[in-house]
Amino acid sequence: MIAARAFAGKTVGVFGLARSGVAAVHALKSGGAQVFAWDDKEASRAAADGVRISPWQEWPWDKLAALILSPGVPLTHPEPHPVVSRAKEAGVEVIGDIELFAREAAAPVIAITGTNGKSTTTALIGHVLAACGFDAQVGGNIGKAALELSPPTAKTIYVLEMSSYQIDLSPSLKPEVAVLSNITPDHIDRHGTMEHYAAVKAQLLKQTVKTGLNVIGVDDPCTASIFTRLSSNGGAPCVPVSVGKVLGRGIFVLDGALYDAQSAHAAKVMNLTDAAHLPGAHNWQNAALAYGAVKPFVKDARAIASAIADFPGLAHRIEEVARLGKVRFVNDSKATNADAAARALACFADIFWIAGGKPKEGGIAALAPYFPRLRKAYLIGQAADEFAATLAGKVDYAMSGTLEAALAAAADDAAASPAREPVVLLSPAAASFDQFRDFEQRGDVFRELATKLAAPARQAS
Repeated sequence: MIAARAFAGKTVGVFGLARSGVAAVHALKSGGAQVFAWDDKEASRAAADGVRISPWQEWPWDKLAALILSPGVPLTHPEPHPVVSRAKEAGVEVIGDIELFAREAAAPVIAITGTNGKSTTTALIGHVLAACGFDAQVGGNIGKAALELSPPTAKTIYVLEMSSYQIDLSPSLKPEVAVLSNITPDHIDRHGTMEHYAAVKAQLLKQTVKTGLNVIGVDDPCTASIFTRLSSNGGAPCVPVSVGKVLGRGIFVLDGALYDAQSAHAAKVMNLTDAAHLPGAHNWQNAALAYGAVKPFVKDARAIASAIADFPGLAHRIEEVARLGKVRFVNDSKATNADAAARALACFADIFWIAGGKPKEGGIAALAPYFPRLRKAYLIGQAADEFAATLAGKVDYAMSGTLEAALAAAADDAAASPAREPVVLLSPAAASFDQFRDFEQRGDVFRELATKLAAPARQAS
């Protein structure tokens, strides 16, 4: 744990006691602050032991030095949460747990953001750095909360996945390297407009130290525009990354081969087809971004290539979790929007697709080019009716309701199909919050159900 000493001897309020909130409570307490904490859920309040638990309306607002806000609590859109309004009335700064981390961090930080691919890119960066001898501490919006990471050593590099919510609450974070993967419509309910959503993502890169580096995917209009603006604003230098397009300067992937063209001539680094757990063009982008992010720290391109090839993959992202005869079960619970789901659908044929959850703007209409790959869809959660309307007349579907029912039906249909290698794919294209705590729990349930289903076959063999 990293102690938050910036508020030693001061009084601080923490609102929202999920993973990052509890980490903030413990870090503040360890750093000598007096902490008032609250969460509307009783079970969450029980996790914040050793501090004053009381409703935020009862906090001594005239004495608070800061409000530490959970990233899941609305800061601006659709409207500020009442606790945010109260803080502003009292003149209390509103920050997040990563801002606490930033005020204590004494080691290089690589920060990764974007709509899709940031979790895989974050994990891959951490894997490469660790393979090359660094103490890679990986967390933020993936795995551990930033304040739960270990204090720095001489070899420490912090690798933080950053959501747009976390960026909004981290004005002092100044990464040595910032990575922007891509931007597609997402979380518009929390940001109001696509323009504001993109501006928040760009803000992280504006905070990169001028002696550092911004690594930016340029294959979508939003990120290409951000690259153009930031390349001429006097901030950190920017390196473009593309898949399928040769760049005169930058990093690119062509026909599965990764090239480094940051110097005078483009040099081939590796064949990404050798990386078994990074299938598809979207993962090639992740690998190219990771290569660009670690290059300032690891000069040996061959060592980077070797580590990329050995990457074991990321849980909940195109993760094969079980087999039953010819049927493969693939957990892609991390795909919480259509663009993310498209990346998994592009990897397989003969898909028995489990989709649905809490719907997001745009639904699944953009996935129409992949419909010919679907043998049948099994729809769950609040999005089921909306998804069914999109699929009607194009893809056979069943209204399964729950993940358990969907997986059982999909497994039976896949086993009975004439397909040589059918895939039961959980790639929901929707958030998880209607039926699960988060996408990790949704993916864990899928893995558990699939593993149990496959267990008799394993025992028989």
